[in-house]
Amino acid sequence: MPLEITETKTDSVILLTLKGTLEIGLDTERLTETVLARLEQGESKFLLDLAGVRFIDSTGISALIKIYTSTKSSAGAMKLLRLTQRVHDVLQITRLSSVFEIYNDPVKALESFRDSAAARSGEKQPS
Repeated sequence: MPLEITETKTDSVILLTLKGTLEIGLDTERLTETVLARLEQGESKFLLDLAGVRFIDSTGISALIKIYTSTKSSAGAMKLLRLTQRVHDVLQITRLSSVFEIYNDPVKALESFRDSAAARSGEKQPS
């Protein structure tokens, strides 16, 4: 199944909703290129919704790592949202679940970007 990528923007966060498979092929390259293009345009916060991803292989994992490192080196952030059980298991096995910030709740995921920005700017976070 080809990977469908739907892009929306909430506040300053680019939400990429993915549906299909993250595996070797042009779709995975297109995902990486989409994020890299947005980084060049000045965007820095990305939330990848993986609720519709039913399979991920090593190429898909490599794409997530590339996106993560590219956003980090641009002083940005990439976080994951709503992992399927299969994707969750793969990230657990590869120990990447301890590297990526993973959320089940879209509202909390979006709030985490605001909390991170407040912490970097030295603002006091509400209790």
